[in-house]
Amino acid sequence: MQDRKNTIAGWVLGAGIVALGASLVTGEIFKGERPEQMGYPIEGVEAEGGGEAAEQPIAFFLASADAARGEAQFKKCAACHTINQGGPNGLGPNLWATMGKPVAHVAGFAYSDALKSHGGTWDWDTMSEWIKSPRNFAPGTKMTFAGISKPEDRADLLAYLNSQGSNLPLPPPPAVDTPAEVAAEEADQGALPGKAEDEPVLNETEAAQQPEGNVEGEAAPKTK
Repeated sequence: MQDRKNTIAGWVLGAGIVALGASLVTGEIFKGERPEQMGYPIEGVEAEGGGEAAEQPIAFFLASADAARGEAQFKKCAACHTINQGGPNGLGPNLWATMGKPVAHVAGFAYSDALKSHGGTWDWDTMSEWIKSPRNFAPGTKMTFAGISKPEDRADLLAYLNSQGSNLPLPPPPAVDTPAEVAAEEADQGALPGKAEDEPVLNETEAAQQPEGNVEGEAAPKTK
C-alpha cells in the first residue's frame, strides 16, 4: 500500500517537473518584448508632433547669401553644366545668364517634356524650388540631381548663378516681426471685443458718501 502511494506521489512530482519545464521552454520560444514604438504606421498619416516648421521664403536667406560660397556649391552641378559665357551644353544646358530667362530657354538643348511644358521664368523663387528638388518641381524631368534641401546653400548658389551674366536685383527680405510686435499682436488677439475697462468697485461706506442725484437709471429714486 505504501509503495503504491509512493508511486503515485512520484508520478505527480514527475508530472509537475515536466509541466514546469514545458512552461519555461514555451516562454523562451514565444518570448515577447515591448516594441520601441507602439502601434503600426499608417501610410499618409504623420506621427503626432512630427511636422516640420515652415521654411522661410528664399528672399530671407538671400539677404545674407554669398556668391563665393555659391561657387563652391556649384561644384555639385559642374558634372552636367557649364556656366561660362558661350560654354557648351553637357548633360545639362549651359547656365550663363540663366537667371531671369524663361524656363527651358537654351536653343538646341533637348529638354524633357516635363520642363518644356512647365512655363514661367527662372526668378528667385522658381530657381530655388527647382534646385531644392527637380523631381518635385517637374515630375518626369531627365535631371537626376537629388537637389539641395538646405535653404542657406540654395541662396548661396542662386547668388553665384546670378553673378554669372544675369545680375538680377535681390528681392527685398520679408518683414520679420520683432518680439515687441509679436507680444502686442498676441495681446490684441487675447482682448475680448467690446470689453469695457475695469471700473472701481465701491464698498458700502464709499457708496453712502456719493452725493445724491448721482444715481441714474430706471431704478434710481426720483429727486425733488
